[in-house]
Amino acid sequence: MSLEIDGSHGEGGGQILRGAVSLSCITGKGVKISNIRSRRPKPGLQPQHLVSIEAAASVSGAEVAGLEVGSTEVIFKPKAIRSGRYSFDIKTAGSTTLVVQTLLPILVFGGGPSEVAIAGGTDVPWSPPADYVRHVMLPSLRAFGIEASLDLMRRGHYPRGGGSMVLRVKNVDAVAPVKAVERGQVQAVRGISHCSNLPEHVARRQAESAINVLREGGFKDLRIAEEAGQAAGAGPGSGIVLWADTGGEIVLGADSMGAREKTAEDVGREAAAKLMAELHTGMAMDRHLGDVAVAYIGMAKGTSELGVSSLTLHAESMVWLSEIFLGVKYEVIKVSRGASILKVDGAGIKRSSA
Repeated sequence: MSLEIDGSHGEGGGQILRGAVSLSCITGKGVKISNIRSRRPKPGLQPQHLVSIEAAASVSGAEVAGLEVGSTEVIFKPKAIRSGRYSFDIKTAGSTTLVVQTLLPILVFGGGPSEVAIAGGTDVPWSPPADYVRHVMLPSLRAFGIEASLDLMRRGHYPRGGGSMVLRVKNVDAVAPVKAVERGQVQAVRGISHCSNLPEHVARRQAESAINVLREGGFKDLRIAEEAGQAAGAGPGSGIVLWADTGGEIVLGADSMGAREKTAEDVGREAAAKLMAELHTGMAMDRHLGDVAVAYIGMAKGTSELGVSSLTLHAESMVWLSEIFLGVKYEVIKVSRGASILKVDGAGIKRSSA
């Protein structure tokens, strides 16, 4: 069975491409994706997209056509998912964490443990930072029965990249359904403020600024680690990731990346303000975790119900794709403060079906 996906649908970016390829591997359904990034200034595949598709093809033995820079159409025909040890190099500052998001839902059905080394950008704009994946996304996915970890070997910032990480994944027989609508009381806020190839005080000022904002917001148990280092050949960069412990398995997070036009204080304040806005909705999941969770609840064996602080265009794209590939139907309930509740009876994907 083969499906056709219009890559210009919804947000019309790389999320459609990565999501379609992941779901193709998981369901075993071939897919033709056309009009790839047709509304972007540079339409078609860019180097950072190629590695995600190549990685998915490697772990599924897929046949692929159209895999070149600028291509607006890709045909992807997966075979069996294979656990094992893999290594991928983006060779630019392209996001390593987006490769993780592509591979993780595939490899959980691999039939055995997997280890994946990925080189490229670990802390770059428009993608989740490595610390968000390590301390928010992967811990939260344990609620789905998914056991995975990420070791950050070296940070890589835009535009030089040069970072590396290792993803480790254990296989599952089926994804567990999750019911998590409202968050619990905030027990503590933790975080990591880092800088690379910059003065150490940058990380300290980011952390202090975030702590000041959070204290003014009424939060008391605050602990933000500071990391500063020098990496030969890598460019300068900084950032901060914060996360809230609300007493359950789900972790809420927010982040801010350093930039030339921002002071260290700006970076810390921005991350703290984002986290407080996420918590203000009262929902169990932040918007970025909501993007990721859509496919997992669609695959789960049973009924799931999730509260998400905001349903982003990426999440809406994943709802659309999951309904096509998995044959499920999501119910989206808009609630106050821009939040949403997602309900779905999962398809019950099992390892043997991939």
